[in-house]
Amino acid sequence: MVIIMKKNATEKQVDHVIGWIESVGYQAHPSQGVERTIIGIVGDDRGKAQLKATEHLPGVEKVMPILKPYKLASRESRDGDTIVRVGDLEIGGPDFVVMAGPCSIESEAQLLESAYIARKGGAQVLRGGAYKPRTSPYSFQGMEEEGLKILKKAREKTGLPVVTEVMNTTDVDLVEQYADILQIGARNVQNFALLKKVGQARKPVLLKRGMMCTIEELLMAAEYILAAGNDNVILCERGIRTFETATRNTLDISAVPVLKELTHLPVIVDPSHAAGHWQYVKPLARTAIVAGADGLIIEVHPEPAKAISDGAQSLKPEKFYELMEEMRILSEVMKNRIEVRQ
Repeated sequence: MVIIMKKNATEKQVDHVIGWIESVGYQAHPSQGVERTIIGIVGDDRGKAQLKATEHLPGVEKVMPILKPYKLASRESRDGDTIVRVGDLEIGGPDFVVMAGPCSIESEAQLLESAYIARKGGAQVLRGGAYKPRTSPYSFQGMEEEGLKILKKAREKTGLPVVTEVMNTTDVDLVEQYADILQIGARNVQNFALLKKVGQARKPVLLKRGMMCTIEELLMAAEYILAAGNDNVILCERGIRTFETATRNTLDISAVPVLKELTHLPVIVDPSHAAGHWQYVKPLARTAIVAGADGLIIEVHPEPAKAISDGAQSLKPEKFYELMEEMRILSEVMKNRIEVRQ
């Protein structure tokens, strides 16, 4: 359920409505739009009938039920799109954002070289995994805290904000000390304890869609984070598991416009994990930007043939530079088309 305040509602009236909601055992999530404030209400459905009484409070224009199970992630709960800010960077705004770097942090030299490549190519965020979820227990699991320290050093030297995955609730506080964006990987998209924990974090969360996860399940996972108090969530389509074996996963490009219609949260695409092969990354990236994605997260490695993990899907530096030049051109074309339509 959402409460839509009148255009001329005062701050005192908004505070009074929020106080009333909380007094009857519900959580209030106000969203200040350009013209008016919308207050999302989260709590037990059994008492929702009494919330209709808020229609009579000063400054309230109307009370609307949200029929979708994801209340706070729904477009109905917010006036306009969410823009996630990381320093001066805006994700979900007019500019297309690229996050680039290696799948895993292997050494200081490898990550620093990757960071310089990402910056030279024009990426705005450096990616790199300090903790790695692997199918085999014998595969490289990441450098853990030592990797986080290297990630911090790369940020200091290049000025790029960093995104890295967090896998356990016990690691959230530690990772938050080093990372600018906390990534929840595909295997943890329905780890509800972890979702609640990052929902209490002060850093934005990049939430990847699981291999067997529906769009509604992805939005419900985002709802856990939003309901815990973290409004800065970025959704990521990274391919789903189908019967096809020519690629690692099947990129569900239709998820981009569908999510854009259903939610106010920014949406990016991971063509590297979807393809599993570097030669398909560029065409999938093109498709993502045309479909309306807000950005990409792609894997780049100085020497993919020597990568400890996911070398086959990582771009060499020269291929990354080519991709970024295409992205700049396509981004301008898409921006001009939007301006013409408006």
